[in-house]
Amino acid sequence: MAVLVVNAGSSTLKLRLVDDADTAEGADVDPWDGGDPTAALEALCRDVGSIDACGHRFVHGGADLTAPTVVDNAVRDRIAALAPRAPLHQARSLAALDAARRALPDVDHVACFDTAFPSTLTPAARTYALPEPWRRRWDLRRFGFHGISHRWAARRAGDLAAAGGDKRRVVTCHLGAGASLCAVLNGRSVDTTMGFTLLEGLVMATRSGSVDPGLVLWLLTDAHLDAAKILEGLEHHSGLAGLAGGIGDMRDVLAARAARDPAAALAFDVYVHRLAAGVAAMAAALGGLDVLAFTGGVGEHAPEVRAAAAARLGFLGVAVDPDANAATSADGDITGRDARTRTVVVSAREDLEVAGETRELLAAIKASEARP
Repeated sequence: MAVLVVNAGSSTLKLRLVDDADTAEGADVDPWDGGDPTAALEALCRDVGSIDACGHRFVHGGADLTAPTVVDNAVRDRIAALAPRAPLHQARSLAALDAARRALPDVDHVACFDTAFPSTLTPAARTYALPEPWRRRWDLRRFGFHGISHRWAARRAGDLAAAGGDKRRVVTCHLGAGASLCAVLNGRSVDTTMGFTLLEGLVMATRSGSVDPGLVLWLLTDAHLDAAKILEGLEHHSGLAGLAGGIGDMRDVLAARAARDPAAALAFDVYVHRLAAGVAAMAAALGGLDVLAFTGGVGEHAPEVRAAAAARLGFLGVAVDPDANAATSADGDITGRDARTRTVVVSAREDLEVAGETRELLAAIKASEARP
């Protein structure tokens, strides 16, 4: 089954045709302003072979869409209703879905959700300590995100940590423009750092990560900023950009830090401090740590971040080999000598994960229909 994977991000649209051998070809619309991508889809359809199905990545599936789902108009409406919870991402994914359904009307379209893998969080991990009427009325809980990436990274990490030992307890670090951690026990997500929205947790490129809710209320009531300005600041002018004078790309932060820019140095230190603390918290949720996996643009291509985080996690048995760490930017084991915990780098392959989930669902439906 050849699956066209449509991955609509906040600034790019990635199109990949994945064949049965998991060989992928495709194209990116980068940058993408969220406009109609029909032309890009039609061009790809002309350039590649037959397409048997189409898999779509969605950031939010809410409380009910916790597994890959064949899209019809009713399912599309359910996805659209969740747009206010992830306004930047969900609208773009819906635009890509609509264009793909027009370009490929005769194939099944399957929606895969970033919130599906974290849907197995323990009750203690997913529940906010808020008034029960609030939680019941508005379904206030920690959903978690980046689940497609975390699921792939956790499974691949077990393959890469092939030197033996226990691999039941894995912490995956998805570090890109958005960033989150996931605690994975025997292949099942039990805790994560993102919550009701994509703002909670780690320091990100332009997102703040966790801040004191009282601080946000103070900005609203005492500093007299309106909600729109606060949201704009937290989403687009915080994180690395807020700390390093507008620089949100870790590559630029590292270059400025190497040039002894104090703001960039502080941005790096805050980023790593939060990262290491988050990994320790995930390890606590697991009762220990067997494998630490780095993935995403920063996780794969910033050995300085990996080394600095590992240096703070020695008490968990984490250490990286300096040479292997410096040389690795794709799938590989960078574990240091005598380390108790394996540390690996995993190439992010959301395309393969979405293609696999799409195939599994459609094969199960076909098998069910074939039963007498």
